[in-house]
Amino acid sequence: MAIMITDECINCGACEPECPNNAIYEGGANWRWADGTTLKGTVDVDGGKQVDATAPQTPVSDEYYYIVSDKCTECVGFHEEPQCAAVCPVDCCVDDPDYRETQERLLQKKDWLHVA
Repeated sequence: MAIMITDECINCGACEPECPNNAIYEGGANWRWADGTTLKGTVDVDGGKQVDATAPQTPVSDEYYYIVSDKCTECVGFHEEPQCAAVCPVDCCVDDPDYRETQERLLQKKDWLHVA
């Protein structure tokens, strides 16, 4: 599963630099597939949809920090636990019930985001 940031976020920004996939963005900020990954050019996402990895994507939240679920690997392959949750002073980085993924799928996603 991915991690999500709840509306209890105080916008401290502690989580953002901790994410190895650059999946965390400040509220209102556009995100990109290429940010913090090795993705470039045209990439297949969402079951075959093709997008430019550097094209700005619509923010998930305009009010507080947010996590792009499709880029979140729960830090699998990098750390023992999700770093955003470990550093959050108000415990608003929690499991996202809408995105359940196996350990194997999280590792596959990590490998896709960070091609060696």
